[in-house]
Amino acid sequence: MNAKQIAANKDAFGIAGQVAVVTGASSGLGRACAILLGCGGAKVVVNHLPTSAEAAAKVCEEIESVGGEAFPYAADVSDEDQVAAMFSDSVARFGTLHILVNNAGIQDGARFQDMTLAQWRKVIDVNLTGMFLCSREAIREFLRRGPQPEVSRATGKIICMSSVHQVIPWAFEVNYAASKGGVNLLMQSLAQEFAPHKIRVNAVAPGAIPTRINRSARETEEATGNLLSLIPYGRVGEPADIAHAVLWLASDRSDYMNGTTMFVDGGMSTFPAFRGAG
Repeated sequence: MNAKQIAANKDAFGIAGQVAVVTGASSGLGRACAILLGCGGAKVVVNHLPTSAEAAAKVCEEIESVGGEAFPYAADVSDEDQVAAMFSDSVARFGTLHILVNNAGIQDGARFQDMTLAQWRKVIDVNLTGMFLCSREAIREFLRRGPQPEVSRATGKIICMSSVHQVIPWAFEVNYAASKGGVNLLMQSLAQEFAPHKIRVNAVAPGAIPTRINRSARETEEATGNLLSLIPYGRVGEPADIAHAVLWLASDRSDYMNGTTMFVDGGMSTFPAFRGAG
């Protein structure tokens, strides 16, 4: 189903009226996730950096154009006070929270011997610490509110945006790969700890998707060819491929799924470079 079809059948995924916070939602994967959740009837908090206010407003407009409800919220997910304020204000506005999409992420690679501590910290702070801070606030709200079986079988749902690089090493991007490896165990540990409270925590691991974070891999015909050689399915993914996975994980259709990473990568995580080498 595309966005328009989902908007025309808001009950299809059973998330209508639920409240979702999507971090890093002004562009790329976050934008696609926010719009699809909004088309499904969720009330969406579109998190963004102050420099992306105009883009975030357009995401909200697109959600509102199909009858959804959304509002933009500027906050740096690596800042504890800003994260706390965002969740407090979101709950004050909508009453509670049901879905968190931990999407915000950055990349700042370098040869390891040249990587600065500032580069290391910047990526870890956003990609991993940001997920910790946002997940903590979400879980606090889920526990405060308690179950709402008339709304969702789960007390709350957290979807973490990981990467194929939680399992595939990535030379010259050590900080990014380390952050995504950390996301995997953060997600699994939270799922294990809070499953008795019926809080589900899962992850989506995209492969190659045309977003700003991997633009260099698509800048030339040669780069595109090299990239496609790593994808057995023979195409680069689209943000919608990831957003559909997130929508499913946010719904009761995936209620028995917890502590698991969905790889949406065209087979990239099967290490296709080894084809024929065995």
